[in-house]
Amino acid sequence: EHFLQKTSAPFSTNSYDAFISPDTLNLSSFTKLMKKLQEIHPEASRDEIVDALLEVRRNNKGVLSGLSISSIAERTSVIL
Repeated sequence: EHFLQKTSAPFSTNSYDAFISPDTLNLSSFTKLMKKLQEIHPEASRDEIVDALLEVRRNNKGVLSGLSISSIAERTSVIL
């Protein structure tokens, strides 16, 4: 599965397609963030984590840029 690409392309999960702009998170940051959230919330599925990340983005005027990974993780954890 390709979750983020350098071009403006959607990423896919098993349950839905959602769009993250290429400047929102780079692949390395996304991977680190997913790993961190999966460690903090082992009970949450990958789809649930992605849903929570998308909610954090919606709550932050549609962007994640400008937020630190730890801040995104904290906000996502509150939702999860």
